[in-house]
Amino acid sequence: MGQPFKRLILMSEWKEYKLGEIAVLNYGKALAENKRISGNVPVYSSAGITGWHNEPLVNSEGLIIGRKGTIGKVYYSNTPFFCIDTAYYILPNEKIYDLKFLFYKLKTVGFEDLNEDSAVPGLNRETAYNQEVLLPQLPEQKAIASVLSSLDNKIDLLHRQNATLEKMAETLFRQWFIEEAKEEWEEGTFEKWILETVGGDWGKESIEGEFTKAVYCLRGTDIADLNNGLPNKTPIRFIKEKKFQSICPNEGDLIIEVSGGTENQSTGRICYINNQVKALFDYPLVFSNFCRMIRIKKQEFSFFVYCYIQYLYNQDEFFNLENGSSGIKNLDYKTLLFDLKYIMPDENSVIKFHNQAKSLFQKVNQNKIQIRTLTTLRDTLLPKLMIGEIRVNNDFE
Repeated sequence: MGQPFKRLILMSEWKEYKLGEIAVLNYGKALAENKRISGNVPVYSSAGITGWHNEPLVNSEGLIIGRKGTIGKVYYSNTPFFCIDTAYYILPNEKIYDLKFLFYKLKTVGFEDLNEDSAVPGLNRETAYNQEVLLPQLPEQKAIASVLSSLDNKIDLLHRQNATLEKMAETLFRQWFIEEAKEEWEEGTFEKWILETVGGDWGKESIEGEFTKAVYCLRGTDIADLNNGLPNKTPIRFIKEKKFQSICPNEGDLIIEVSGGTENQSTGRICYINNQVKALFDYPLVFSNFCRMIRIKKQEFSFFVYCYIQYLYNQDEFFNLENGSSGIKNLDYKTLLFDLKYIMPDENSVIKFHNQAKSLFQKVNQNKIQIRTLTTLRDTLLPKLMIGEIRVNNDFE
């Protein structure tokens, strides 16, 4: 009877509070946009880091919680920071809570569902203060935070590794085909490497008639998420089986955004597809009608074309290829791919580049699969650890 009895004693040491009994939600301070351009102090808004300043508002670590706009998101800063007036911030209180534990705890409170404003979403401070928070004793708080932090640190390390690997691939491309381009290479279009382009399908939100095939449907924003990390918000849609056969990307195909963009961000975000990328999704992968698939003649051309178009995108070349009068920017992809001429290498050089670069891309995708596994584990453990359903074996026991 020792173990169950021990658990009852431990659970009795968890205490329930109102958030307002243990923490103060401080208001952030207004900071003009043009002040968020210099310095090394992160500036937090309700949407996270939105710039850098030269003077902190808070001279310690702290938590930031979205108050206006993107409400309820919780951020942790382990350095001094500036919090603007669309967010609250919480300071450390080592006598009551471990700050990192509180960070994870507040992620489970559900602040996002507490909007009380109509035009612009808002989180009322008194409403937030009335939310219940269950706390164990400080040693157990620290032990729980340590488990979750170790997972987050590993995820962050993998993200940073991927950023380095992608920069290496970009550098390799620039060296081979831009900086050291051979004199005998001639100007040509991307058509040299392309078999065809195919339009996408947005499908239906739920099963309807012949729209029965469940798929993940990439949009421009999902392309960005896929390249930067994981596409966690890619929607599940339903399309016709016959349509799926024509728009399911093959190994080596590319998906490019052809509609969207903003004043500061052109259309033209692009990603490559292979079996490793497909393995990141639980359903088959297609793309929306705001994107287009570039079917490559040979798999060995894929990384070269991807890097080339990505290079042009990063050079802001695509702002000159946009049209549209209704506020939605459309990329003139036909001109990009079939009319404009760029220095094009010979096929053997492209295949050699593929053979050198593919290990970098493979490692990126292996890391993404590991990130997904660790993220799922963290998100599964988080709510269970926060209520004591899963206990951490540590000295406090």
